[in-house]
Amino acid sequence: MSEKRATFASKIGVVAAAAGSAVGLGNIWRFPSQTADGGGAIFIMVYIGCILFFGIPLMVSEFLVGRASRANTAGAYRKLAPATQWKWVGRLGVLTGFVIMGFYMVVCGWTLVYFFQSLSGHLYGVTDFSANFTDLQNNPAKQIVWMIIFTLLTAFFILFGVKKGIERSAKIMMPLLFLLLLVLAIRAVTLDNAVQGLDFLFKPDLSHVKSTVFLDAMGQAFFSLSLGMGCMITYGSYFNDNTPLVKTSVQVSILDTLVAVLAGVVIFPSAFALTTNPGTIVDDLVAGGPGLLFITLPELFNQMAGSMIWSALFFCLLALAALTSTISLMEVVTVYLHEEYRISRRKSTLLATVGVIILGTFSSFSSSFFNILDVSSAKIMLPVGGLFISLFVGWYLDQKLVYVQLTNNGRLNFGTGFLKTYIILLRYVAPLAILAIFIYGLAG
Repeated sequence: MSEKRATFASKIGVVAAAAGSAVGLGNIWRFPSQTADGGGAIFIMVYIGCILFFGIPLMVSEFLVGRASRANTAGAYRKLAPATQWKWVGRLGVLTGFVIMGFYMVVCGWTLVYFFQSLSGHLYGVTDFSANFTDLQNNPAKQIVWMIIFTLLTAFFILFGVKKGIERSAKIMMPLLFLLLLVLAIRAVTLDNAVQGLDFLFKPDLSHVKSTVFLDAMGQAFFSLSLGMGCMITYGSYFNDNTPLVKTSVQVSILDTLVAVLAGVVIFPSAFALTTNPGTIVDDLVAGGPGLLFITLPELFNQMAGSMIWSALFFCLLALAALTSTISLMEVVTVYLHEEYRISRRKSTLLATVGVIILGTFSSFSSSFFNILDVSSAKIMLPVGGLFISLFVGWYLDQKLVYVQLTNNGRLNFGTGFLKTYIILLRYVAPLAILAIFIYGLAG
Protein backbone atom coordinates (compact mmCIF):
# COMPACT_ATOMS: atom_id res chain seq x y z
CA MET A 1 0.00 0.00 0.00
CA SER A 2 1.31 3.45 -0.86
CA GLU A 3 -0.46 5.22 2.01
CA LYS A 4 1.25 5.72 5.35
CA ARG A 5 0.12 3.13 7.89
CA ALA A 6 -1.81 4.46 10.86
CA THR A 7 -0.55 4.10 14.44
CA PHE A 8 -2.18 4.65 17.80
CA ALA A 9 -1.67 8.22 18.96
CA SER A 10 -1.18 7.72 22.72
CA LYS A 11 -0.02 5.21 25.33
CA ILE A 12 -3.46 5.27 26.94
CA GLY A 13 -5.04 4.54 23.56
CA VAL A 14 -2.74 1.55 23.04
CA VAL A 15 -3.63 -0.02 26.39
CA ALA A 16 -7.34 0.84 26.14
CA ALA A 17 -7.67 -0.64 22.65
CA ALA A 18 -5.74 -3.83 23.45
CA ALA A 19 -7.56 -4.27 26.76
CA GLY A 20 -10.86 -3.69 24.98
CA SER A 21 -10.00 -6.47 22.56
CA ALA A 22 -9.23 -8.85 25.43
CA VAL A 23 -12.24 -7.93 27.56
CA GLY A 24 -15.43 -9.59 26.34
CA LEU A 25 -18.44 -11.59 27.42
CA GLY A 26 -16.13 -14.47 28.38
CA ASN A 27 -14.79 -12.39 31.28
CA ILE A 28 -18.31 -12.05 32.63
CA TRP A 29 -19.93 -15.41 31.98
CA ARG A 30 -16.98 -17.81 31.76
CA PHE A 31 -14.52 -16.64 34.42
CA PRO A 32 -17.03 -16.59 37.33
CA SER A 33 -18.34 -20.05 36.43
CA GLN A 34 -14.81 -21.45 36.10
CA THR A 35 -13.94 -19.93 39.48
CA ALA A 36 -17.04 -21.40 41.09
CA ASP A 37 -16.18 -24.82 39.69
CA GLY A 38 -12.47 -24.65 40.49
CA GLY A 39 -12.20 -23.93 44.18
CA GLY A 40 -12.73 -20.17 44.35
CA ALA A 41 -9.47 -18.44 45.28
CA ILE A 42 -7.48 -21.53 44.33
CA PHE A 43 -8.65 -21.24 40.74
CA ILE A 44 -7.89 -17.49 40.72
CA MET A 45 -4.32 -18.10 41.92
CA VAL A 46 -3.72 -20.81 39.30
CA TYR A 47 -5.26 -18.54 36.67
CA ILE A 48 -2.92 -15.66 37.54
CA GLY A 49 0.04 -18.05 37.27
CA CYS A 50 -1.13 -19.10 33.80
CA ILE A 51 -1.43 -15.46 32.77
CA LEU A 52 2.16 -14.83 33.87
CA PHE A 53 3.79 -17.88 32.29
CA PHE A 54 1.65 -18.41 29.18
CA GLY A 55 -0.70 -15.51 28.50
CA ILE A 56 1.73 -12.60 28.68
CA PRO A 57 4.53 -14.28 26.66
CA LEU A 58 2.06 -15.17 23.89
CA MET A 59 0.57 -11.67 23.86
CA VAL A 60 4.05 -10.17 23.64
CA SER A 61 4.71 -12.49 20.68
CA GLU A 62 1.60 -11.34 18.85
CA PHE A 63 2.42 -7.68 19.48
CA LEU A 64 5.99 -8.36 18.32
CA VAL A 65 4.90 -9.96 15.04
CA GLY A 66 2.47 -7.13 14.38
CA ARG A 67 4.89 -4.29 15.00
CA ALA A 68 7.85 -5.94 13.28
CA SER A 69 5.81 -6.43 10.10
CA ARG A 70 3.56 -3.34 10.12
CA ALA A 71 0.97 -5.46 8.34
CA ASN A 72 -2.32 -7.25 8.77
CA THR A 73 -2.31 -10.72 10.32
CA ALA A 74 -1.81 -12.58 7.03
CA GLY A 75 0.62 -10.02 5.64
CA ALA A 76 2.68 -10.15 8.84
CA TYR A 77 3.71 -13.76 8.33
CA ARG A 78 4.28 -13.21 4.62
CA LYS A 79 6.63 -10.29 5.32
CA LEU A 80 8.54 -11.92 8.18
CA ALA A 81 8.69 -15.36 6.53
CA PRO A 82 8.68 -14.72 2.76
CA ALA A 83 8.35 -17.64 0.37
CA THR A 84 7.25 -20.00 3.17
CA GLN A 85 3.99 -21.61 4.24
CA TRP A 86 3.79 -19.52 7.43
CA LYS A 87 1.39 -17.23 5.56
CA TRP A 88 -1.34 -19.80 6.18
CA VAL A 89 -1.05 -19.23 9.92
CA GLY A 90 -1.88 -15.58 9.36
CA ARG A 91 -4.78 -16.45 7.11
CA LEU A 92 -6.03 -18.85 9.78
CA GLY A 93 -6.06 -15.92 12.24
CA VAL A 94 -8.22 -13.86 9.87
CA LEU A 95 -10.58 -16.79 9.31
CA THR A 96 -10.80 -17.41 13.06
CA GLY A 97 -11.83 -13.82 13.75
CA PHE A 98 -14.45 -14.02 10.99
CA VAL A 99 -15.87 -17.33 12.25
CA ILE A 100 -16.08 -16.05 15.83
CA MET A 101 -18.06 -13.01 14.70
CA GLY A 102 -20.47 -15.33 12.88
CA PHE A 103 -21.97 -16.53 16.16
CA TYR A 104 -20.69 -13.94 18.65
CA MET A 105 -22.64 -11.13 16.98
CA VAL A 106 -25.84 -13.07 17.67
CA VAL A 107 -25.00 -13.17 21.37
CA CYS A 108 -24.12 -9.47 21.23
CA GLY A 109 -27.58 -8.85 19.82
CA TRP A 110 -29.06 -10.59 22.85
CA THR A 111 -27.34 -8.05 25.12
CA LEU A 112 -29.10 -5.22 23.28
CA VAL A 113 -32.47 -6.99 23.48
CA TYR A 114 -32.14 -7.38 27.25
CA PHE A 115 -30.84 -3.83 27.67
CA PHE A 116 -33.95 -2.41 26.03
CA GLN A 117 -36.21 -4.91 27.82
CA SER A 118 -34.71 -3.56 31.05
CA LEU A 119 -35.26 0.08 30.08
CA SER A 120 -38.84 -0.57 28.97
CA GLY A 121 -39.74 -2.46 32.13
CA HIS A 122 -40.47 -5.65 30.20
CA LEU A 123 -38.08 -7.72 32.32
CA TYR A 124 -39.75 -6.50 35.49
CA GLY A 125 -42.97 -8.16 34.37
CA VAL A 126 -41.39 -11.48 33.40
CA THR A 127 -42.30 -14.43 35.61
CA ASP A 128 -40.51 -17.19 33.67
CA PHE A 129 -37.04 -15.98 32.66
CA SER A 130 -36.13 -19.28 31.08
CA ALA A 131 -39.14 -19.05 28.78
CA ASN A 132 -38.32 -15.41 28.01
CA PHE A 133 -34.84 -16.39 26.81
CA THR A 134 -36.15 -19.43 24.92
CA ASP A 135 -38.66 -17.21 23.11
CA LEU A 136 -35.80 -15.02 21.94
CA GLN A 137 -33.74 -18.00 20.76
CA ASN A 138 -36.76 -19.38 18.89
CA ASN A 139 -37.34 -16.07 17.09
CA PRO A 140 -34.77 -15.94 14.24
CA ALA A 141 -36.19 -12.73 12.77
CA LYS A 142 -35.75 -10.85 16.05
CA GLN A 143 -32.26 -12.23 16.55
CA ILE A 144 -31.25 -11.24 13.01
CA VAL A 145 -32.50 -7.67 13.44
CA TRP A 146 -30.53 -7.13 16.65
CA MET A 147 -27.49 -8.97 15.29
CA ILE A 148 -27.49 -6.63 12.28
CA ILE A 149 -27.83 -3.57 14.53
CA PHE A 150 -24.82 -4.67 16.61
CA THR A 151 -22.79 -5.51 13.50
CA LEU A 152 -23.53 -2.10 11.97
CA LEU A 153 -22.61 -0.42 15.25
CA THR A 154 -19.26 -2.23 15.16
CA ALA A 155 -18.71 -1.26 11.53
CA PHE A 156 -19.45 2.38 12.38
CA PHE A 157 -16.34 2.58 14.58
CA ILE A 158 -14.21 0.64 12.07
CA LEU A 159 -15.07 3.11 9.30
CA PHE A 160 -13.43 5.95 11.22
CA GLY A 161 -10.07 4.18 11.19
CA VAL A 162 -7.42 3.51 13.82
CA LYS A 163 -7.13 6.85 15.63
CA LYS A 164 -10.63 8.31 15.28
CA GLY A 165 -12.50 5.01 15.39
CA ILE A 166 -10.75 2.23 17.31
CA GLU A 167 -8.57 4.28 19.66
CA ARG A 168 -11.09 7.03 20.42
CA SER A 169 -13.91 4.55 21.11
CA ALA A 170 -11.66 2.46 23.40
CA LYS A 171 -10.63 5.52 25.41
CA ILE A 172 -14.31 6.24 26.05
CA MET A 173 -15.78 2.76 26.39
CA MET A 174 -13.16 1.15 28.62
CA PRO A 175 -13.41 3.75 31.44
CA LEU A 176 -17.21 3.60 31.14
CA LEU A 177 -17.09 -0.19 31.38
CA PHE A 178 -15.00 -0.02 34.57
CA LEU A 179 -17.31 2.63 36.02
CA LEU A 180 -20.37 0.44 35.43
CA LEU A 181 -18.57 -2.54 36.94
CA LEU A 182 -17.62 -0.58 40.05
CA VAL A 183 -21.16 0.76 40.52
CA LEU A 184 -22.64 -2.73 40.18
CA ALA A 185 -19.96 -4.26 42.43
CA ILE A 186 -20.59 -1.69 45.19
CA ARG A 187 -24.33 -2.38 44.98
CA ALA A 188 -23.74 -6.13 45.08
CA VAL A 189 -21.48 -6.15 48.16
CA THR A 190 -23.93 -3.93 50.09
CA LEU A 191 -26.78 -6.46 49.73
CA ASP A 192 -27.80 -8.51 52.76
CA ASN A 193 -25.88 -11.81 52.94
CA ALA A 194 -23.48 -10.66 50.21
CA VAL A 195 -20.59 -11.91 52.34
CA GLN A 196 -21.54 -15.52 51.48
CA GLY A 197 -20.90 -14.78 47.83
CA LEU A 198 -17.57 -13.11 48.56
CA ASP A 199 -16.52 -16.09 50.68
CA PHE A 200 -17.42 -18.48 47.88
CA LEU A 201 -15.43 -16.38 45.41
CA PHE A 202 -12.30 -15.60 47.41
CA LYS A 203 -11.87 -18.28 50.07
CA PRO A 204 -9.86 -21.35 48.99
CA ASP A 205 -12.10 -24.42 48.92
CA LEU A 206 -10.28 -27.71 48.42
CA SER A 207 -13.57 -29.60 48.13
CA HIS A 208 -14.30 -27.76 44.87
CA VAL A 209 -10.85 -28.22 43.34
CA LYS A 210 -10.92 -30.44 40.25
CA SER A 211 -8.04 -32.47 38.86
CA THR A 212 -8.35 -30.39 35.69
CA VAL A 213 -8.11 -27.01 37.45
CA PHE A 214 -4.77 -26.21 35.79
CA LEU A 215 -6.06 -26.96 32.29
CA ASP A 216 -9.28 -25.02 32.99
CA ALA A 217 -7.33 -22.02 34.24
CA MET A 218 -4.87 -22.20 31.36
CA GLY A 219 -7.67 -22.41 28.82
CA GLN A 220 -9.48 -19.47 30.41
CA ALA A 221 -6.28 -17.39 30.40
CA PHE A 222 -5.63 -18.20 26.74
CA PHE A 223 -9.14 -17.39 25.53
CA SER A 224 -9.68 -14.40 27.79
CA LEU A 225 -6.69 -12.53 26.34
CA SER A 226 -7.94 -12.90 22.73
CA LEU A 227 -4.90 -14.89 21.67
CA GLY A 228 -4.72 -16.86 18.43
CA MET A 229 -7.34 -14.86 16.52
CA GLY A 230 -5.22 -12.13 14.96
CA CYS A 231 -6.49 -9.26 17.11
CA MET A 232 -3.26 -8.60 18.99
CA ILE A 233 -1.12 -8.96 15.85
CA THR A 234 -3.34 -6.43 14.09
CA TYR A 235 -3.28 -3.99 17.00
CA GLY A 236 0.46 -4.54 17.45
CA SER A 237 0.95 -3.39 13.87
CA TYR A 238 -0.45 -0.01 14.94
CA PHE A 239 2.05 0.40 17.82
CA ASN A 240 4.77 2.99 17.35
CA ASP A 241 8.45 2.20 17.89
CA ASN A 242 8.38 3.52 21.47
CA THR A 243 5.53 1.30 22.70
CA PRO A 244 6.93 -1.12 25.33
CA LEU A 245 5.59 -4.52 24.29
CA VAL A 246 6.16 -6.35 27.59
CA LYS A 247 4.81 -3.53 29.76
CA THR A 248 1.76 -3.14 27.53
CA SER A 249 1.07 -6.89 27.69
CA VAL A 250 1.29 -6.82 31.49
CA GLN A 251 -1.03 -3.81 31.71
CA VAL A 252 -3.58 -5.39 29.37
CA SER A 253 -3.48 -8.67 31.30
CA ILE A 254 -4.00 -6.87 34.62
CA LEU A 255 -6.99 -4.93 33.27
CA ASP A 256 -8.49 -8.05 31.70
CA THR A 257 -8.12 -10.01 34.95
CA LEU A 258 -9.51 -7.10 36.97
CA VAL A 259 -12.65 -7.05 34.81
CA ALA A 260 -13.11 -10.78 35.30
CA VAL A 261 -12.67 -10.57 39.09
CA LEU A 262 -14.98 -7.55 39.37
CA ALA A 263 -17.58 -9.45 37.34
CA GLY A 264 -17.34 -12.16 39.97
CA VAL A 265 -17.81 -9.55 42.71
CA VAL A 266 -20.99 -8.43 40.94
CA ILE A 267 -22.37 -11.90 40.29
CA PHE A 268 -21.54 -13.99 43.38
CA PRO A 269 -22.76 -11.66 46.16
CA SER A 270 -25.89 -10.88 44.13
CA ALA A 271 -26.55 -14.57 43.58
CA PHE A 272 -26.23 -15.57 47.23
CA ALA A 273 -28.08 -12.51 48.53
CA LEU A 274 -31.05 -12.56 46.14
CA THR A 275 -31.61 -16.22 45.30
CA THR A 276 -34.89 -17.84 46.23
CA ASN A 277 -33.41 -21.26 45.44
CA PRO A 278 -30.30 -21.61 47.62
CA GLY A 279 -30.04 -25.30 46.80
CA THR A 280 -29.47 -24.70 43.08
CA ILE A 281 -27.69 -21.34 42.91
CA VAL A 282 -24.19 -22.88 43.02
CA ASP A 283 -25.09 -25.18 40.11
CA ASP A 284 -26.37 -22.16 38.16
CA LEU A 285 -23.13 -20.28 38.80
CA VAL A 286 -20.98 -23.24 37.78
CA ALA A 287 -23.01 -23.75 34.59
CA GLY A 288 -22.27 -20.18 33.50
CA GLY A 289 -22.78 -19.37 29.82
CA PRO A 290 -25.84 -17.67 28.35
CA GLY A 291 -28.09 -19.23 30.99
CA LEU A 292 -26.26 -17.33 33.73
CA LEU A 293 -26.46 -13.97 31.93
CA PHE A 294 -29.91 -14.15 30.40
CA ILE A 295 -31.87 -16.32 32.84
CA THR A 296 -30.31 -16.51 36.31
CA LEU A 297 -29.06 -12.92 36.67
CA PRO A 298 -32.17 -11.17 35.29
CA GLU A 299 -34.24 -13.20 37.74
CA LEU A 300 -31.93 -12.16 40.57
CA PHE A 301 -32.00 -8.48 39.56
CA ASN A 302 -35.79 -8.67 39.65
CA GLN A 303 -35.59 -9.23 43.41
CA MET A 304 -33.80 -5.90 43.92
CA ALA A 305 -35.32 -2.51 44.61
CA GLY A 306 -34.92 -0.46 41.47
CA SER A 307 -34.45 -3.61 39.42
CA MET A 308 -34.97 -1.79 36.10
CA ILE A 309 -31.97 0.45 36.80
CA TRP A 310 -29.60 -2.32 37.91
CA SER A 311 -30.65 -4.63 35.12
CA ALA A 312 -30.20 -1.90 32.52
CA LEU A 313 -26.75 -1.03 33.88
CA PHE A 314 -25.71 -4.68 33.78
CA PHE A 315 -26.80 -5.27 30.20
CA CYS A 316 -25.25 -1.96 29.16
CA LEU A 317 -22.03 -3.32 30.68
CA LEU A 318 -22.40 -6.54 28.68
CA ALA A 319 -23.00 -4.64 25.45
CA LEU A 320 -19.92 -2.46 26.02
CA ALA A 321 -17.72 -5.48 26.79
CA ALA A 322 -19.00 -7.20 23.66
CA LEU A 323 -18.52 -4.11 21.47
CA THR A 324 -14.89 -3.57 22.43
CA SER A 325 -14.22 -7.16 21.35
CA THR A 326 -16.19 -7.08 18.11
CA ILE A 327 -14.39 -3.89 17.03
CA SER A 328 -11.04 -5.69 17.24
CA LEU A 329 -12.39 -8.79 15.49
CA MET A 330 -13.85 -6.82 12.61
CA GLU A 331 -10.65 -4.80 12.28
CA VAL A 332 -8.72 -8.05 11.72
CA VAL A 333 -10.90 -8.91 8.72
CA THR A 334 -11.24 -5.34 7.42
CA VAL A 335 -7.52 -4.50 7.36
CA TYR A 336 -6.79 -7.88 5.76
CA LEU A 337 -9.15 -7.12 2.88
CA HIS A 338 -7.88 -3.54 2.68
CA GLU A 339 -4.18 -4.41 2.47
CA GLU A 340 -4.12 -7.79 0.77
CA TYR A 341 -6.64 -7.00 -1.99
CA ARG A 342 -5.89 -3.26 -2.22
CA ILE A 343 -9.45 -2.06 -1.86
CA SER A 344 -10.56 0.98 0.11
CA ARG A 345 -11.17 0.75 3.84
CA ARG A 346 -14.81 1.67 3.28
CA LYS A 347 -15.34 -1.21 0.83
CA SER A 348 -13.38 -3.57 3.07
CA THR A 349 -15.60 -2.68 6.02
CA LEU A 350 -18.69 -3.20 3.88
CA LEU A 351 -17.53 -6.63 2.71
CA ALA A 352 -16.64 -7.71 6.25
CA THR A 353 -20.00 -6.45 7.53
CA VAL A 354 -22.00 -8.27 4.84
CA GLY A 355 -20.05 -11.48 5.45
CA VAL A 356 -20.64 -11.35 9.20
CA ILE A 357 -24.35 -10.67 8.72
CA ILE A 358 -24.65 -13.68 6.40
CA LEU A 359 -22.95 -15.97 8.94
CA GLY A 360 -24.96 -14.43 11.78
CA THR A 361 -28.19 -15.04 9.88
CA PHE A 362 -27.39 -18.73 9.52
CA SER A 363 -26.47 -18.86 13.23
CA SER A 364 -29.80 -17.24 14.14
CA PHE A 365 -31.78 -19.82 12.18
CA SER A 366 -29.76 -22.86 13.25
CA SER A 367 -28.46 -23.58 16.73
CA SER A 368 -26.42 -26.44 15.22
CA PHE A 369 -24.63 -24.03 12.89
CA PHE A 370 -24.13 -21.63 15.84
CA ASN A 371 -22.53 -24.44 17.86
CA ILE A 372 -20.32 -25.58 14.95
CA LEU A 373 -18.84 -22.08 14.66
CA ASP A 374 -18.43 -21.85 18.43
CA VAL A 375 -16.78 -25.23 18.93
CA SER A 376 -14.56 -25.13 15.83
CA SER A 377 -13.17 -21.70 16.73
CA ALA A 378 -12.75 -22.26 20.47
CA LYS A 379 -11.48 -25.83 20.48
CA ILE A 380 -9.57 -26.03 17.19
CA MET A 381 -8.77 -22.74 15.47
CA LEU A 382 -7.72 -20.68 18.51
CA PRO A 383 -5.37 -23.31 20.02
CA VAL A 384 -3.82 -24.02 16.61
CA GLY A 385 -3.27 -20.30 16.02
CA GLY A 386 -1.74 -19.87 19.46
CA LEU A 387 0.52 -22.89 18.99
CA PHE A 388 1.94 -21.60 15.73
CA ILE A 389 2.55 -18.04 16.97
CA SER A 390 4.55 -19.55 19.82
CA LEU A 391 6.59 -21.74 17.46
CA PHE A 392 7.03 -18.92 14.95
CA VAL A 393 8.55 -16.45 17.42
CA GLY A 394 10.34 -19.10 19.48
CA TRP A 395 11.91 -21.08 16.64
CA TYR A 396 11.64 -19.30 13.29
CA LEU A 397 12.26 -15.60 13.89
CA ASP A 398 15.82 -14.38 14.19
CA GLN A 399 16.51 -13.77 17.88
CA LYS A 400 18.17 -10.47 16.96
CA LEU A 401 14.82 -9.28 15.60
CA VAL A 402 13.08 -10.53 18.74
CA TYR A 403 15.61 -8.66 20.89
CA VAL A 404 15.20 -5.44 18.89
CA GLN A 405 11.42 -5.55 19.27
CA LEU A 406 11.42 -6.45 22.97
CA THR A 407 13.94 -3.73 23.85
CA ASN A 408 12.67 -1.09 21.39
CA ASN A 409 15.97 -1.24 19.53
CA GLY A 410 18.04 -1.40 22.70
CA ARG A 411 16.36 1.49 24.53
CA LEU A 412 14.83 -0.85 27.14
CA ASN A 413 17.01 -3.08 29.29
CA PHE A 414 15.67 -6.52 30.21
CA GLY A 415 18.91 -8.47 30.42
CA THR A 416 19.91 -11.69 28.67
CA GLY A 417 18.23 -13.80 31.35
CA PHE A 418 14.81 -12.40 30.49
CA LEU A 419 15.27 -13.03 26.77
CA LYS A 420 16.44 -16.61 27.36
CA THR A 421 13.50 -17.32 29.67
CA TYR A 422 11.08 -15.82 27.16
CA ILE A 423 12.45 -17.97 24.33
CA ILE A 424 12.36 -21.14 26.48
CA LEU A 425 8.70 -20.45 27.34
CA LEU A 426 7.82 -20.00 23.66
CA ARG A 427 9.84 -22.96 22.41
CA TYR A 428 8.94 -25.61 24.95
CA VAL A 429 6.52 -24.64 27.73
CA ALA A 430 3.80 -22.75 25.83
CA PRO A 431 3.50 -25.29 22.96
CA LEU A 432 3.08 -28.17 25.41
CA ALA A 433 0.52 -26.19 27.40
CA ILE A 434 -1.45 -25.28 24.28
CA LEU A 435 -1.37 -28.89 23.04
CA ALA A 436 -2.77 -29.93 26.42
CA ILE A 437 -5.59 -27.38 26.05
CA PHE A 438 -6.24 -28.63 22.52
CA ILE A 439 -6.46 -32.30 23.51
CA TYR A 440 -8.47 -31.49 26.65
CA GLY A 441 -10.90 -29.39 24.64
CA LEU A 442 -11.47 -32.08 22.02
CA ALA A 443 -11.86 -34.77 24.67
CA GLY A 444 -14.44 -32.63 26.48
